Amino acid sequence: MNDDRLAGAKWFKSTRSAGNTECVEVAFLDGGVGVRDSKNPTGPALVFTPSEWDAFTAGVQDGEFTRPTA
Repeated sequence: MNDDRLAGAKWFKSTRSAGNTECVEVAFLDGGVGVRDSKNPTGPALVFTPSEWDAFTAGVQDGEFTRPTA
């Protein structure tokens, strides 16, 4: 997706990433949230609406994406 809001975005990683290069980065945009692969900062990024981002983070907090243990 080519989104002009990504130009000059302030990207950041989770404070829990511990400097690991295998992370995603997030940027709060005007009217959205960008997500990209930290290993490929010039590559593509996904852009979500605020409500989509809220639903995702609520799912994370509720354990919706927790992998089952073997």
